Amino acid sequence: MMRHAKAEPFATSDRDRVLTARGRKDAHEAGAYLAREAVVPDYAVVSSAVRTRQTWEEVAQGSGSTAAVQVDESVFTGSSPEVVMDVLRGLPEQATRAIFVGHNPAIAQVVHLLDDGNADPEAMRGILSGYPVAALTVLEVGGTWSELGPAAGRIVSFHVGTG
Repeated sequence: MMRHAKAEPFATSDRDRVLTARGRKDAHEAGAYLAREAVVPDYAVVSSAVRTRQTWEEVAQGSGSTAAVQVDESVFTGSSPEVVMDVLRGLPEQATRAIFVGHNPAIAQVVHLLDDGNADPEAMRGILSGYPVAALTVLEVGGTWSELGPAAGRIVSFHVGTG
């Protein structure tokens, strides 16, 4: 679960906001983190906003991922925990390591919703201190995507860019 990286504050529309240089760096660094942790995604769900698509591009470059990508309009227009959970339940069953790149507060809310109460203590401390831009939570989830529900995952790690 990843919140998009730092974007410019204004554009012709909210959808069109692009990443700043810091945002590109942090997203690329997040991808390198995924590669170091050996959790490179094979499937990506990305909001249709420019900043989330650019975040994913940098993560993919940094991690070396060649994941199948699903750009989802509903994640931008209806960014709520319910929408995110519905999208996650619709992931293809062959997706073994998926990444979801979206917006707050939905991302942080879904991370808390999926937490089974056995989170890595250091990761949970980071999450509880806030969910800034380019924040990335790695969860281990059991069962099938279609059955995904509350407390279905263990928070393994939390990464925030150095900005």
